[in-house]
Amino acid sequence: MRRAGQRPARGLGRMTAKHAHLKLGLVVRGHGRHYVVEDDTGRRRVCHPRGKKSDCVVGDQVRWAEVSSDEGVIEAVEPRRNLLFRQDEWKTKSFAANLDQLLVLVAVEPVFSESQLARALIAAESAGISASIALNKTDLPGVDAQRARLQPYREMGLHVMELALKADPAGSRALLAPWLEGKRTFVLGPSGTGKSTLINLLIPDALAQVGDISQALNSGRHTTTTTQWYWMDAQRRSALIDSPGFQEFGLQQIEPAQLPLLMPDLRKHAGDCRFYNCSHQHEPGCGVRTAVDAGLISAHRYRIYGEILSELSTRRW
Repeated sequence: MRRAGQRPARGLGRMTAKHAHLKLGLVVRGHGRHYVVEDDTGRRRVCHPRGKKSDCVVGDQVRWAEVSSDEGVIEAVEPRRNLLFRQDEWKTKSFAANLDQLLVLVAVEPVFSESQLARALIAAESAGISASIALNKTDLPGVDAQRARLQPYREMGLHVMELALKADPAGSRALLAPWLEGKRTFVLGPSGTGKSTLINLLIPDALAQVGDISQALNSGRHTTTTTQWYWMDAQRRSALIDSPGFQEFGLQQIEPAQLPLLMPDLRKHAGDCRFYNCSHQHEPGCGVRTAVDAGLISAHRYRIYGEILSELSTRRW
């Protein structure tokens, strides 16, 4: 069974000996068939992929050749460590590649979707990417209720941080900085949770890093929503990767039988089932359902598992 994070790039050539002499670069932004590639000196330029198709994503290491002083052509994509993406019945949306960790940012207001949170964590688990949760706006009324909703995630061993990015920027920075040090961190979360506040707090020169080249990618278009790579330090060791908000998070890349193994709280009890191929829905002697009844697995988490399992079991293709 191939892990979701091991999907190869499509369209572009895979790295071979004939590409070894080409320059190595990092994809820091993309729009359609136009990408911003950063070389080893930190200089950025617009590059276009060779051929009609491409599957470059932010975070890819690519081999490229210079065609002018400010443009290049991407010839090949280096092998990826991982790839974070979502997939519904119709299309696949890749977020970023070669990540060290995922930060799922939620907030007291607007109230977050636990289903979306669970789906993001499942995608990260499938790709082999470590994930943590940050609850923002903890200075607002209602924090206790949202804190309680996250308790099952703490109990299953996930790292859950509490932030007040606007009310306590210094304290939030002090909490986040050690955790982000030396890592490539992808920030995922719905609109309104404070992602822009987080980026501006931790990266004072964020606008400068986007720069004229990246802005040019969106000229004449109606949207500026795209994944963006930001360096947190001059040495380019720590990075934040920001993503646009989204409403849906499909997991069609997951096999139904694999799903409970990607949810730590269910996985812990799946080995107690009478049948090796238990769906944890109706079979007798199910260790997962016994754990739900005993309060060892959150009823909300089990309901979300059932919803996702139903989606994966009724694929249209």
